[in-house]
Amino acid sequence: MKVVLKIISAILLFLQISVSGQKITFDSLMKEARLEIYDNPDNAIRIGKNLLTKEQDIHKQISIYQLLSTANIAKRDFDQSLLYLLKAKETAQKTNDLKVRTSVLISAAIQYQQMELFSKSLETLNETDLLLAKLPDDLPEKHIETARSYAIRGMIYKSQSNPEIALEKFLISIQNFEKIKNTQTTYSNMSVVYYNIAYCYLNLGQSEKAHQAFIRSANYARENKAKSLEAFALKGMAEMYKQKKENETALQLLIKAEDLSKNTGDLILNEGIYKEMSENYLALGKPNLYQNYSKKYFEMRFQREQNELSSINHSINDHNLETLKRSSQIKTHYHYLTGIITGIGILIIAFFIHLILKIRKQNLEYRKKIQRLIRS
Repeated sequence: MKVVLKIISAILLFLQISVSGQKITFDSLMKEARLEIYDNPDNAIRIGKNLLTKEQDIHKQISIYQLLSTANIAKRDFDQSLLYLLKAKETAQKTNDLKVRTSVLISAAIQYQQMELFSKSLETLNETDLLLAKLPDDLPEKHIETARSYAIRGMIYKSQSNPEIALEKFLISIQNFEKIKNTQTTYSNMSVVYYNIAYCYLNLGQSEKAHQAFIRSANYARENKAKSLEAFALKGMAEMYKQKKENETALQLLIKAEDLSKNTGDLILNEGIYKEMSENYLALGKPNLYQNYSKKYFEMRFQREQNELSSINHSINDHNLETLKRSSQIKTHYHYLTGIITGIGILIIAFFIHLILKIRKQNLEYRKKIQRLIRS
């Protein structure tokens, strides 16, 4: 009997170790994939797809879908990013976890903002606000999602040439990020926000503050070893030096940015770097290098526009499907109400017919009684 108990205990221990090992493997692989999102998005996508084939837990599936969506955004492949985002939204409908649903909606708002579907993005953010209001104030996820929400609003206002309002939103975003214990993901987000803050200051003619914001953006990117984000910050600083006619300094920063962005596959980043390099080489009177980078710039631009066009088509299809679904629900509701009203109407008519027949029967009986009384 003791031997049997020992065997059972050993089996249970093995199963516990096995489950624990699986958990560590999932978490470690997701961590690795998230670190690769900006600098090697193809590897992040490979890891995510492999995890997706094995995972049954819907919360983990949602995390994987979000990872794949973000990695494709890093590549500026909005078409694939949107497909994974829609899968995340569909899966999130199966859970009552407000944190998960909020995170998915924020990801959707980011996607729409990247595609310049600003009204759709703001509509999604307004929907997110209702969920955020239900989360406890001391919950870290509330600060994270609030920070991301304000960051997206800031980017939308910046795109609409409202740098004052955009700056206000970005600063609120930073305040919320600073309430969170510093993590690598937080560093990346703060790098992105400071990058946008820098352009707001540039548009407001405050170049010194813009330069400091670019430096902070680059520093936060280095904290997370996010090469592409550092490249964005260097590109921004290069633009400032170009405006001051310091083209050699600008090119030094751009060459470093180009090297950092080698494996990212970020079309917008590469497009921006090539554009700036071509303009600086032109200013320095180097036509061959100007033509080389100008050609690269137009190739990146064409590829990006093709990806965006494909994504917009998918977004339109998704919107049409949502409209059809709502229309179907309204029709079903209408038919349901029509059925109820018809049923009630039939019952009322039946009641009145029954009442009329009953009264007629009583009248006949009264008439017969009266006739009998007259005869008697």
